Amino acid sequence: MFSDTMLGILCLLIAALTRGDAAIVLTQTPAVRSVSVGEEVVLNCNIQRDDRNYVSFYRQFPGDAPQFILKHHHSQSSPNYGSGFSSSQFNAKASSDVDYQFIIKQAKAEDSAEYHCSTWDDSAAERVVVFGGGTKLLVTSSDVTPPVVTVFPPSNDEVQSKQATLVCVAIQSTRYADVTWLARGLPATGAVATGPATRETNGNYKISSYLTVQASEWHSDVDYTCKVSLGSQSAEQTISKSKCAI
Repeated sequence: MFSDTMLGILCLLIAALTRGDAAIVLTQTPAVRSVSVGEEVVLNCNIQRDDRNYVSFYRQFPGDAPQFILKHHHSQSSPNYGSGFSSSQFNAKASSDVDYQFIIKQAKAEDSAEYHCSTWDDSAAERVVVFGGGTKLLVTSSDVTPPVVTVFPPSNDEVQSKQATLVCVAIQSTRYADVTWLARGLPATGAVATGPATRETNGNYKISSYLTVQASEWHSDVDYTCKVSLGSQSAEQTISKSKCAI
């Protein structure tokens, strides 16, 4: 169950990502970062213009509410930390009044997650919180094994309708992975929904991802690929209607 604070943060995040009236645009780079355990990680957040408000950083695991890590302002020497987070793990700096860096001092496998920066925008008619697009961070050890990926076709009953849903199941040794869908080798344009990782009895994690496309596209025999990446390790499987023919 989420606490009231966690639910409040989650609602703010959803609202901020769906509003279009904010004047400040937060740009996060890189979009995806892969590092080894023990490395220092630096994630960048540009807030477009100088502002008197703090810049905050959050960590989010798939299916969970965002966790507030810290907030920082370029005029201060050190950040303020959220509950359970400290300077022994994390830091933040500002190289200018608009360029902020979020730092993980020695990355651990459990730091694999999506990180968002945010700030308040006071220029709109209504004060709103604005979030950046996020950075997906994958932290892996040198001995991590590639995931095992299986893609299932849509059911015969479903393809008689206007939609077709493909299911990708990945079994892996870590909780977090980057799942992408391709169609004809390019990013798929269908609706993608990826669920949170679930722990298996053998200690591995299972992630399920769903791609919903028009049934007509499936019938046109498009090659669909599900690619799952764990840092430098990745695996993929491709499926099409003809490959499923008996």
